Amino acid sequence: MANPRITVLGVQPGHPPFRIVEIDGEVVGKAKTVTDVLDAAAMAGITVRDLDDPDAVRWVGGDKFTWRPADAPAAGGGAERLVDPVQEPLADPGGATG
Repeated sequence: MANPRITVLGVQPGHPPFRIVEIDGEVVGKAKTVTDVLDAAAMAGITVRDLDDPDAVRWVGGDKFTWRPADAPAAGGGAERLVDPVQEPLADPGGATG
């Protein structure tokens, strides 16, 4: 099993969401993007050539594309709800009832 020096922990809620980065078992900071992970590695003197290499980086709770909590709504501010016109007809803008 791989024993990488860099560990990126699961997404934490926040504005924006972030992930904790550990190097050699020590917390070195928060990452809001993949670039932040690479910057933390570089500051520790580590060159990462492949973020998908399990010998280089251990991703916990998602991969390099996971940057928001699993229960967070999609980008755009909230979960969208489709209206079924048979079950929920659109409101009459004039206020008249049928």
